[in-house]
Amino acid sequence: MRNFLLTLLALSILFLFGCKLEKKSDNPFFAEFQTPFGVPPFDKIDTSQYMPAFLEGIKQHDAEIAAIISNSAAPDFENTILAFDKSGKLLTRVGKVFYNLNEAETNKSMRAIARELSPIVSKHNDDVSLNEKLFAKIKTVYENRRSLNLDSAQLRVVEKYFRDFERQGANLSPDKKDQLRKLNEKLSLLSLSFGENLLAETNENFKLIIEDKKDLDGLPQGVIDGAAETAKEKKLEGKWVFTLAKPSMIPFLQYARNRDLREKIYRGYMMRGNNGGKNDNKEIVAKIVKLRVEKAKLLGFDSYAAYIVAENMAKTPVQVNDFLMKLWTPALPVAKKEAAAMQQIIDRDGGKFKLQSWDWWYYAEIIRMEKYNLDENELKPYFSLDYVRDGMFMVATKLYGITFNKLTDLPVFQKDVETYQVKEADGSHLGILYLDYYPRDGKRGGAWCTEFRTSGWEDGKKVDPVISVTCNFTKPTADAPSLLSWDETSTLFHEFGHALHSLFTQGKYTRTAGVVPQDYVELPSQIMENWAGEPEVLKAYAKNYKTGEPIPDKLVEKIKNSALFNQGFETVEYLAASMLDMDFHELTEPEDIKVEKFETDNMNRIGLIPEILPRYRSTYFAHIFSGGYAAGYYVYIWAAVLDADAYNAFKISGDIYNKALAAKFRKYCLAECGDDEGMTQYRKFRGQDPDIEPLLQRRGLK
Repeated sequence: MRNFLLTLLALSILFLFGCKLEKKSDNPFFAEFQTPFGVPPFDKIDTSQYMPAFLEGIKQHDAEIAAIISNSAAPDFENTILAFDKSGKLLTRVGKVFYNLNEAETNKSMRAIARELSPIVSKHNDDVSLNEKLFAKIKTVYENRRSLNLDSAQLRVVEKYFRDFERQGANLSPDKKDQLRKLNEKLSLLSLSFGENLLAETNENFKLIIEDKKDLDGLPQGVIDGAAETAKEKKLEGKWVFTLAKPSMIPFLQYARNRDLREKIYRGYMMRGNNGGKNDNKEIVAKIVKLRVEKAKLLGFDSYAAYIVAENMAKTPVQVNDFLMKLWTPALPVAKKEAAAMQQIIDRDGGKFKLQSWDWWYYAEIIRMEKYNLDENELKPYFSLDYVRDGMFMVATKLYGITFNKLTDLPVFQKDVETYQVKEADGSHLGILYLDYYPRDGKRGGAWCTEFRTSGWEDGKKVDPVISVTCNFTKPTADAPSLLSWDETSTLFHEFGHALHSLFTQGKYTRTAGVVPQDYVELPSQIMENWAGEPEVLKAYAKNYKTGEPIPDKLVEKIKNSALFNQGFETVEYLAASMLDMDFHELTEPEDIKVEKFETDNMNRIGLIPEILPRYRSTYFAHIFSGGYAAGYYVYIWAAVLDADAYNAFKISGDIYNKALAAKFRKYCLAECGDDEGMTQYRKFRGQDPDIEPLLQRRGLK
C-alpha cells in the first residue's frame, strides 16, 4: 500500500509540474496548429493537455521576460516594448482555447482545471506586472519616447504599456505589492466560484416539470414541442420540461395562462445564487466588493469605479451617473405608464390581483396583441435561424463586400457548431467564423463573441483571426427548424457585429490592435442591430420557413409600429442594473455589506417600481462578478448613443448600404479603432461628437 501511495504521489507531482510523462510532441499546443487555416485542433485536444501547456507557456513567458531584462543594450522600442508585446505566444494559444471552451463546453474536469489554474495564472500575471526590472526598462523607453524617432502607433503602444504597469501596481512598495498579489488571487478564485455557482443554479438546480397538459394552456405548439424535446433529453419522456435558459423561460412567461407556474419559473430565475446552500452567491458578492475597494485604495483611487472608469470614454463615475440619470428621468414615467396599462387589463379581466414582476411578460404580450395586433408567434415562422444568419451575412456583404463560405472539414468543439471562411471582396482570406447556437448543460447562459486567435502580425506576416459567436437560441424540433424571437434575431446581429470588429481589426501591436475603451466596445455590435429591423432588410431575409415567401408588408409595418413597445420596461430594468453596478463599485471604504439590503436600499433610492426588477440582480450579475464588466455595465447604453448617432448618418444619407460611409466606419471605428482614443476615432468617422437625440427618439423617451 505504501508503494502504491508513493506512486500516486509521484504521478500527481509529475502532472502538477508539467506532466513530464507526456511527450511534448503529443500535445497539440506545443506547436503551431497543423489544421486548415491554423484553427484549434479540437478533435485532438484532451483535457489532460491543458495544464502541461499552461505551465510550459508560463515557463516560456518567464524566459522571454528574463531575456528582455538581461539585455545589456539600452532599452528601446524593439528590444523592450516590441519584445514584450510579442511574448507569451504559447500561453495565449492555450488560454484562448481553454477559457473559451470553459464557457461554452465545460465539464467537471474543465472546472477542476480552471480552479487549479486560477492561483497559478494570477501569480504569473502579478509576477509580470509587478516585475521591477521589467518596469524599469519600460519606464526608460517611456521617458525617452520623444527622442526615439517612433511613429504614432509605436508611441501609443509605449504609452499604453507604461500606463498598464502603473495601474497594475508597478510603482507600489514591496509590501504593498505583496498585498496586491493576495488581493488578486482571492478575487480570481471568488469570481470563478461565482460563475460555477451560477452555472449550477441555471443549468442543474432548477427545472419546471409539467405532467398535466392543462398547465400548458396558452403556450404555442412550438414552445410545447421544445419542452417535450427537453424532457426527452432529460429522460423524462411523456412530460414537458422548462428550464431557466431564456429560450425556454421567456415564452413560458409570455404565454402560459397558469400564473402560479409563471411565478415559479420566474422565481427560479430571479433567486439564482440566493437560495442558501453551497451555490449561494451572497457572501461571494460581499467579499468581491470589499476586496475591490481595498484594491482600488491600494492603487490610489477613491473607489473601484474610479479605477475602472478612468480608462473609459466617460473618465469619471460622476460622468457615468449623470449620463444614466439623463436617461432614467424620462424612462421611469414611461415604465410606470406601461405598468398602469397592464394593471388595467388585469382589472378588466377580473384578475383581482396587483401586477407583479413575473406578470410583466404575459401582459406585455397581451398589449402587443391588442395595441399593435402583433403576435410573436406570427413573426417566428419568418425568422428561422438559417434565414436570419444569411440575412446578417447579406448585410455585411452589401456594406463591406465580404463573403462567407460554409466549411465542413474544420474541427469543431461541438457537433452543432458551424464554420465559415470569410473572404474580402477580392477573394483573399480574411478569417474563420464559428457559430455555436444552442443551449446545453455545459454552456453558460447568454450570448457572446470571442476569439480563438486574434488578428495580428507575426514575423512580418498578417495573422488572420479565428472568431466564435456563441448563443443560446431555441433548438430545432422534429417538426420545425430553430425559429427565433425578435429579441434572438437582434442578438445574432449584435454578436455578429462583434465578430466583424475582430475580423476587420488591423494593427501590428497586440496591445493596441482592436483594443478600445470598455464603453466603446458595444458600438460595433449594437450598430448591426439597426439593419436587422430595417424594412428593406427584413424583406430580403425574413422568409417563411415552410414556403420561402418573404415576410408580408403588413407584418413589416407592425414591427415598425411596435418599435417603441415596452421601451420603458427595457430601459428601466437595464438602467437599474447599471446603477446597481455603480453603487457596488463606488463604495469608498471596505465594508461588510448585506447584499440583499444593499440592493433593495439602492433600488428604493432611485425609485425603481416593484413591478420591475433590475435586469440582473446581485447574485446572478455575472457581467460584473465573473465577467469583465465591473463598474462597466453602463457601457451598453453609452455605446447605444454612439450606434444610434452612427446609424443616423446612414439614414440621412438616403442609403442604408452607403459604401463610402461603410468604408469610413470600417477604417476608423473597426480596423484602426485602437490607433487613438475612442472619441477621436469616432469623430474621424462621424465628423462630429455623438448626439444623444437619435437614441432618445429611438426609445420613445422624448
